[in-house]
Amino acid sequence: MTASPPHQAMTTSPLELVPASQPEVAERHTVNAVLPLVEATLDELSRQWEVLASAVVPRPGVLHTDSILSLVRGFAATTGKLLRPRMAHWGWVAAGGLDHGRGHDDLIRIGAALELLHCFALVHDDVMDASDTRRGNPSVHAVARAEHRELGGLGDPQRYAENIAILVGDLLHSEADLLVGGLPEPLRAAWRTMAIELMMGQGRDLVGAANGRRDLQHAQEVARAKSGAYTVWRPLQLGALAAGAGPDLLAVLHEYGHHAGQAFALRDDILGVIGDPARTGKPVGDDLLAGKPTVLLALAEQRFGPTWRLELRRIGRDAVTAGEVARLCTELEHSGVIREVEQLITTSVLAAERALSSPLVDRRAGEGLRRLVGQLAWRDS
Repeated sequence: MTASPPHQAMTTSPLELVPASQPEVAERHTVNAVLPLVEATLDELSRQWEVLASAVVPRPGVLHTDSILSLVRGFAATTGKLLRPRMAHWGWVAAGGLDHGRGHDDLIRIGAALELLHCFALVHDDVMDASDTRRGNPSVHAVARAEHRELGGLGDPQRYAENIAILVGDLLHSEADLLVGGLPEPLRAAWRTMAIELMMGQGRDLVGAANGRRDLQHAQEVARAKSGAYTVWRPLQLGALAAGAGPDLLAVLHEYGHHAGQAFALRDDILGVIGDPARTGKPVGDDLLAGKPTVLLALAEQRFGPTWRLELRRIGRDAVTAGEVARLCTELEHSGVIREVEQLITTSVLAAERALSSPLVDRRAGEGLRRLVGQLAWRDS
């Protein structure tokens, strides 16, 4: 990995975007600049959409293509924890960005792109998982399915809804790529690697479920690529590169990102089986129903007794009722699997904190990243 060369902040863009605020230590200042940039990007998308659609007058009371744009805007408006822009912020601070100011505009652009990419991933993930809720609201395909039924559309409402959601996700991904397109080459290269890695993780998730994989190594690799890397390490890397980080610092941040990302993914596993849907915004047990190759399932395969192991092996093969899933979730607690994963999370947090003891990491970034890994590891949503 090579350091990003010094460069001038972008002065031209295909979009007239909201200018970034002045750099501050607190991550909220970056977030407060990222959100208007997301909104400005979607405003420009809406203007271009309206121009391209100006020749078509939608008929009242029927399905219309403009619903794709409405779903894009509606979903992007329901922001989550903004973890990825926050990680990018601390990567930038870690590399001295707060002192020399290099790459601040690029940092804001990265943060907005990461948020749009995350929206894309969630929309498509809900289609792949057949999840009808997200962030406490109906998922995009659930909204499209309801519109199809309400307006008397022809064909299968579920197939229609999934196709619409795919288009919504594709458009969000396209807008994220638009923001990244004008950045320096090291940032574009890291972005491309992250996007490929994310797709590989999703693919391994799907293939692992189809193959009935229960081995721990595969589950850990899926978690690393699908959620850990793209939530922690890659945003950290992007922020650090924006500030001109060198390979030694990037290696330290990678060590932190590996362990913090693992803690994040393991907490996701736990919330998927014993979380509060009112807090997580998603129903409990979806991962079990889908037979996903999670660390929890891999450990359950090792720890469950013969009777429960037979029940576990029905997951992904036979029709399993909600009651059966609930009983399996309870057994994950009784068998000690949840406790073992909690111990793995603690180990990961401690390892992440040790990485931050390096003198290469700006002290202020170290403090921020210690707080953030605790939030990732012990969150309830």
